[in-house]
Amino acid sequence: MITALVLMNVERGQINETAQRLLEIPGVAEVYSVTGDYDLVALLRLPRYEDLAEVVTGKMTAIPTILRTHTLMAFQCYSRADLQQAWDLGVE
Repeated sequence: MITALVLMNVERGQINETAQRLLEIPGVAEVYSVTGDYDLVALLRLPRYEDLAEVVTGKMTAIPTILRTHTLMAFQCYSRADLQQAWDLGVE
């Protein structure tokens, strides 16, 4: 599974609409509105690198309200939920 974060600048006043359109794209797991230099961050989970290319350069660029993207590839996941599951014996 390939995990990537896509940081986006979006047209003013179009954050909610753009986020909803992004969620319609297969492989877009979550979308966050954020503070700072970018307006939205999308978390992508895809089975193949080819799918990543299709989503970012094909489907996301087809959304006219997205002005700019910056894609980050994840090497490794560090998650409290994963750690808890690893050590959870199921005994309460």
